[in-house]
Amino acid sequence: MAAGTLAPSPSDSLQELPYAPQNSPPAGGVPPAIDLVLGATAGCLACFLTNPLEVVKTRLQLQGELQAPGTYPRPYRGVLRAAVAVCRADGLQGLQKGLAAGLLYQGLMNGVRFYCYSCAEDAGWTRYPGGTVAAGAVAGAVGAIVGSPAYLVKTHLQAQTVSAMAVGHQHNHESISGAFKSIYQQHGVVGLWRGVTGAVPRVTVGSAVQLATFASAKDWVCERQWFRKGSWAAVLAGGMVSSVAVAVAMTPFDVISTRLYNQPVDADGTGKLYRGFLDCILQISNKEGLLGLYKGIGAVYFRLGPHTVLSLFFWDKLRSMVQH
Repeated sequence: MAAGTLAPSPSDSLQELPYAPQNSPPAGGVPPAIDLVLGATAGCLACFLTNPLEVVKTRLQLQGELQAPGTYPRPYRGVLRAAVAVCRADGLQGLQKGLAAGLLYQGLMNGVRFYCYSCAEDAGWTRYPGGTVAAGAVAGAVGAIVGSPAYLVKTHLQAQTVSAMAVGHQHNHESISGAFKSIYQQHGVVGLWRGVTGAVPRVTVGSAVQLATFASAKDWVCERQWFRKGSWAAVLAGGMVSSVAVAVAMTPFDVISTRLYNQPVDADGTGKLYRGFLDCILQISNKEGLLGLYKGIGAVYFRLGPHTVLSLFFWDKLRSMVQH
């Protein structure tokens, strides 16, 4: 979530599969260990196509940090104009800033998420009321913790640009390896997990809401005969409809996560702007207004739908290849 969000097994045109009883073969005929690899691969393929929106989203969320609306310059205005601004400042390749770190994050986070969710399915936990949402939320939280260092570096790299277009703190890393090395040398292993308190709620909420809305949204567009049931057009439309709910629920957590990851820190690793998750919420609300928590919602929305569908599409195809 990625941010992309976890969804039920995509087999059978992404219809939710019957829950397997305990001690039955793995859901979809694929062991959890294989799902780890397939989920990571699918997330990386989707990330490559949606990373430009992630760059735009990061810039929009850092713009006007802790400043009252109307009191700061806005080099980034809306999704399309922000994308053009990125290209002008950093060239066309600027839209793929932080791609290596993003791929690492998606590989770690999605691999762990799909693995945990597959284990929950095999154990029969998802057959209980609310089990699907709970399993998705827990799997998302575990994935967020594992992938947090990569998300930290990704945010730093995507925020970096020329001084005239800079928003948020500029960490000035030269490469992904240099970023990891610099953070580790200055703040140790703990420093690599700075900002994780914002990432866990972000992915947990995103996973839970997406699981609760994706299948119903897909059925809704088919019931209105907008698209043929089982077609990928219906899946894409369902993903975009579902993404409205996910974007509204997740964007505040996404903004908080971006701010916590990107803020400058003291020598001891303490944030200079925010003391933690709750302090970040309060400061943004007080200084930027409640709408400050929804900065970049357009980019979040336009990224979530395609990323969700692409991740599931690639996962489904990879699963089919393994099974046959």
